[in-house]
Amino acid sequence: MIAYKHYSFDMWLTLIRSNLQFKQQRARYFHHKHNSLQKPLEEIERIFRQVDLLCTSVNEATGKNIDADELYLIVIGLINDGQASLHDIDLETLFADMDELLFKYLPILYSDDTAQVLAQLKQPGVTMSILSNTGFIKGNSLRQVIQKLGIAQYFDFQLYSDEAGLYKPNKAFFERMLSEIAAIRDIRLQDIIHIGDNPRTDVYGAGQVGINSMLVNSNNIGINKLVTHATSNVFAT
Repeated sequence: MIAYKHYSFDMWLTLIRSNLQFKQQRARYFHHKHNSLQKPLEEIERIFRQVDLLCTSVNEATGKNIDADELYLIVIGLINDGQASLHDIDLETLFADMDELLFKYLPILYSDDTAQVLAQLKQPGVTMSILSNTGFIKGNSLRQVIQKLGIAQYFDFQLYSDEAGLYKPNKAFFERMLSEIAAIRDIRLQDIIHIGDNPRTDVYGAGQVGINSMLVNSNNIGINKLVTHATSNVFAT
């Protein structure tokens, strides 16, 4: 018996995690192409971390989404101490180059049993979706990533913050998910669970719309518990 009729999943640090080589090669790319002051590679890496953390905090506070093009332009501006001509940056080429790196150094499934758990949960009468915040990597690219990782077929729909203009834990983002579910099937709120690694964006966010939630990975509980405890709602909040 499966405990829920719809499973919503966060993406990063829930289903997948970053490939360290991608971040390293991305920093080298910006060090080579957008570094007029010849700052050291370690400084480029620090700037990426700084922008990522700051903009994530801003997004969580506002419930809105700072898009990838804005993030990259902020990085370039900081690398060049505000002296770069940002209007001259070819964003189309930049994103094409970033996607090339991304698909060469793909993110990794968070755990060895991730795909198996999704397959076990995807039973008749069960629907599944992704509700994910994005940053430097767009939702469109993430769709291709999970296709390449072999798990895209398990999801009935995918929602990403850059496409919705909303950022978890924004209640409206979770309501968008509920609307997508309602377009597929009639389902009670208590039959829906959202799974993610972040207590605020995932657990608190889900609670705002009255659905269950399960915190994983950041608390040493893996998504395999969704299968081993499928007959119990012990993780529901």
